[in-house]
Formats: sequence, structure tokens, C-alpha cells
Amino acid sequence: MHQSNVNLLDLPNKILLTIFKILNNIDILYSLFDIDNQRLDMILQEKTFTTSLNFVFTTSYGWVSSIADSIIDRFCISILPKINYDIKSLTLESESMERILRVADYPNLTELKPYNVNNHIISQYFTSKKFKYKSYIQ
Repeated sequence: MHQSNVNLLDLPNKILLTIFKILNNIDILYSLFDIDNQRLDMILQEKTFTTSLNFVFTTSYGWVSSIADSIIDRFCISILPKINYDIKSLTLESESMERILRVADYPNLTELKPYNVNNHIISQYFTSKKFKYKSYIQ
């Protein structure tokens, strides 16, 4: 019997796009973006993967929590500065909100979905000089 090994990168772009669209944008960007593969970077910079990012997860009990710090670190250091102009929607939890908002300017951001944040904290973020108010709310 003849065995054949197929590598992910052996697949055509159209099939890769189909597979990637099934996966979570955060997971796919974290796993495959900026790993020294220009072809994958080109595919993953499509607006399908960079327009809306959800940095929270919901537990089986319905609690909302931030994703792992190691994932947020990689996004803040390597990914968000390269895709910030494409981002239109961010879903953030209070633990990671400030880090993610500070790492880049998001000129096309039109939707911010904060979780586990009280109104006082939100007003503090957007009325302080830490952030450019016009960049986040239009």
C-alpha cells in the first residue's frame, strides 16, 4: 500500500480559505499568522480574518472570561500592529481591554463590545488622554 503525506501548504489557496473560514479568527491568526510564511500571511490578511476579533470566551456555565495571556501577548506584539487598519470590531474583556487598545491605533474600528466592565471603567478609558476617543467611537 502506498502512503502519501499531504502538508497543509500543499493545498490550494481556495481550499485553505475554506478551511480557515470554519475556524475561529483568533485561533487561526494566533496559530498561523507571522510564522515566516508569506503565503499564509497573505491569505490571513484577508478581511475575512481581520475585520472582527473576539478576545473573550464563554465557559459552559455562561461566564465570560478573557483568553489566555500568552495569546494576548502574541497578538499585542506581533499581530495587531500589522492588521490594525483592517479591524472594525473588537470584543474585549476588562482584563485585556487596555493592553489591546493601547497596542495600536484602530482607525476603522466602529464597534467595541466590552465584557465584565462597569460604566465607570469605560468612561475612564475614553475620557482620559490615554486613548484617542475619535479612533474608537464614530
